[in-house]
Amino acid sequence: MYWIGEALVGNGDEIAHVDLVIGDKDGHVGATFVNTLTQLSIGHTPLLSVIRPNLITKPATVIVPKVTVGDLADAEKIFGPAQTAVGRAVADAVQEGIIPKDKADDLVIIASVFIHPEAEDYRKIYQYNYGATKLAIRRAMDGYPTIDKILAEKDRGMHPIMGFRVIRLWNPPYLQVALDLDKIDEMKRVVNNLPNRERILLEAGTPLVKKFGVGIVAEIRKLREDAFIIADLKTLDVGRIEVKMAADATADAVAISGLGTVESIEKAVHEAMKQGIYSILDMMNVNNFVEKLSELEFQPDIVLLHRNVDLETLRAERGEEIGEANEWGNIKQIKEEILGPRKLVAVAGGITPTKVEKALKSGADIIVVGRYIIGSRDVRRAAEDFLEYLPPDPDTMRLALDEDEAI
Repeated sequence: MYWIGEALVGNGDEIAHVDLVIGDKDGHVGATFVNTLTQLSIGHTPLLSVIRPNLITKPATVIVPKVTVGDLADAEKIFGPAQTAVGRAVADAVQEGIIPKDKADDLVIIASVFIHPEAEDYRKIYQYNYGATKLAIRRAMDGYPTIDKILAEKDRGMHPIMGFRVIRLWNPPYLQVALDLDKIDEMKRVVNNLPNRERILLEAGTPLVKKFGVGIVAEIRKLREDAFIIADLKTLDVGRIEVKMAADATADAVAISGLGTVESIEKAVHEAMKQGIYSILDMMNVNNFVEKLSELEFQPDIVLLHRNVDLETLRAERGEEIGEANEWGNIKQIKEEILGPRKLVAVAGGITPTKVEKALKSGADIIVVGRYIIGSRDVRRAAEDFLEYLPPDPDTMRLALDEDEAI
């Protein structure tokens, strides 16, 4: 039997990160404990945690430095404040009943400890490593996190060392701005004037991709590094190659044409799964999209119910009424009976702000807008005409530290 825990505490160069395993002395963890303590390596020499010299803690704990110990100054940080912090945290965990006292002699702990080479404040090194070790032990013994916690957080969290955020579509609805343009300067004008909102998705439109190649995605990324960017390739064939091209250009999603064969669509969707990006199946001009979806073994992440722009324009020129949002059909039924949970539906084609409420009520998760925004002199105002129908960005009201264990 063994338990696994992890904790990050503090900030700056003195930040502490502890990974640990707690297990039976006579089991696999005990054997690993002995091997770790006896198989020394240059720069990563393991050491026992102590309360003070000549007094190890129980459960016996071996500290494995994560960072190479390059000189005596590095060694002093490990053998001084960090070693003491870990030792006292283990002892306090026993005293407080986190680790049962009657098990202290039967268990061992392997703790991997991070000490930044530039750390200087010994008091902070001690404080942060004490807190991280104690928290990691508690989490290990409590079985934290639960699988429900992991699933709730996996698309929301940001790793501080990454330096950027990967947007996931976990909390619809969203506004997708279709950059159906053929000039880079115009694309930059639109992107630079859009509100900086997480609910805005950027689409590298087909004209843009055709003229400048899929690399235009990387150009958009330079303007909005944290944006969710879609490559509208309308892939019909050789989907695996085109999806990989989009992923290599840092696209978060790629649009596939629903007019392709079932085999071509499934290959493209499968490649998107493999590359870790969203697949969008564009149903423009597909007569019976429900039947097409039913034939697919691999369902796309997003189904785009797309009215033809040229058809919309022709009908407007003839003075005919352009379709309302309910022309997209019963979206809720499509999601429940065909797509399944966590799949999204987007709607596109001549959408104006007056149609947003109907589209959302019909079950749409993504509202795709092109001409109304990109053709506007006031791009920001045009985008806000739609955003006023959408809720605040996900986690806008979330407290910075209100994200881990409940009291």
